[in-house]
Amino acid sequence: MIYSIHGILIEAEPYHIVVECNGIGYSVKTSLTTLSKFPETGKEIQVYTFLHVREDALELFGFCDKNELNTFKMLISINGVGPKAALSILSDLTPERFALCVASNDAKALTKAPGIGLKTAQRIILELKDRIAKEQIAQGAIGSTLPAASSSVTAGNASEAISALEVLGYSRAEATRAVMSLDSTLSIEEMIKGGLKALAGKV
Repeated sequence: MIYSIHGILIEAEPYHIVVECNGIGYSVKTSLTTLSKFPETGKEIQVYTFLHVREDALELFGFCDKNELNTFKMLISINGVGPKAALSILSDLTPERFALCVASNDAKALTKAPGIGLKTAQRIILELKDRIAKEQIAQGAIGSTLPAASSSVTAGNASEAISALEVLGYSRAEATRAVMSLDSTLSIEEMIKGGLKALAGKV
């Protein structure tokens, strides 16, 4: 499995880039969100990659950070959601906004991505919420060891931020600890971003 590619961006067009590394040009499919964060051609970039294997092709997908890559992998694990649909969603929503949509049952927001109908959006929310519920049951013992302050932090924006971090693959214990370290007056999206930074730093 190719974990990442570090090289020169030699081509860039919607949903597709070419990265040259050690004389080899890698054709990589990507989202518009990732594309917007890359510099002009001729500059060095790093992409976190996923190799999608089909019967008739091998396709390499790449993203500017691990959060977007993890969200992509989560999306394509859902029945009926392929790489094209996942890229469409991630081109319209950042991983943080996507997680917030799932946590708040906002199927309508997901349908703004080209090719994503209401039924598909509802299936995405249903399957990811169900996955979170299973994690919470499995980690019930962990949750019971959290500090007493966690009962208050789960209110309002903090509660939504914790749920959104769970959508992105973190356990409730990790998400709660990360959000507890933030300013309680932050917006939900700011809490999600702050939580991701805290988790990345293993705070």
